[in-house]
Amino acid sequence: MKCHIGQSVIHYVEYGTGIPVIALHGAGVDHREIEAAVEAFFPHDGYRRIYPDLPAMGQSEAVHLNSNNDVVHVLCDFIERVADGSVLLLGHSYGAYLARGVAARRPDIIDGLALICPLGQHATEVPEPTVVWQDDDADDELDPEDRRGFQEYFVVRTRATARRYRDHVVPGMSRVDEAALGRIFADWPIDMGEGSFNKPSVIVAGRQDSTVGYIDALHLGQRYSKASIAVIDGAGHALLHEYPDLITAHIRHWLQRLNHAM
Repeated sequence: MKCHIGQSVIHYVEYGTGIPVIALHGAGVDHREIEAAVEAFFPHDGYRRIYPDLPAMGQSEAVHLNSNNDVVHVLCDFIERVADGSVLLLGHSYGAYLARGVAARRPDIIDGLALICPLGQHATEVPEPTVVWQDDDADDELDPEDRRGFQEYFVVRTRATARRYRDHVVPGMSRVDEAALGRIFADWPIDMGEGSFNKPSVIVAGRQDSTVGYIDALHLGQRYSKASIAVIDGAGHALLHEYPDLITAHIRHWLQRLNHAM
């Protein structure tokens, strides 16, 4: 499906009915990565799961978008168009950065926020790349040209995580408008406002995340007064794929808190 917002077009897929949940993927891929991860751990009954391609990625366009604040504005309009009322908002990496911007700009339409390996305006402390687990035959699942990307992204390298990378990450990497994304990223900072977001939130980071680290995720507790925060040892930036069972537990706890709050 496609949603036209001004001169921008947001492509998205959705499943189920009930409370709308918007899930935002990271940079350089498309909705298929976060769709595969979230569909594996998110309850299906009672939730309408919506997966947009972010502007300049997948089948979404970024005409006249020149900053991350422009992207946030489009996402706010997208949520109002596709959702009947307020939503739950989940983001991974760059998608988490945008989700924070949406929640800051339009807290009235966001009932809860989930941030996985959140990217920020800058990373203050990032650990050196490491390998937590390496199966000797993990690379057998991958074409030779995909092995370096897998090794840079995953710290848990098994045949299972290699298949997830092959099936759900790689397909979206070729559908990026590099020129448009570069233009957007050139004006990187998002206006997060001065206030705090005081609705149920969850923030989960990987201790071995050499892309964004985990220290900044801990500091987010100052801005999200009702956030549960967890740092998972043995996990990297691909936490969604490396430890889906742990993500499931944190998401279900978040949903329980949301149910009590509503």
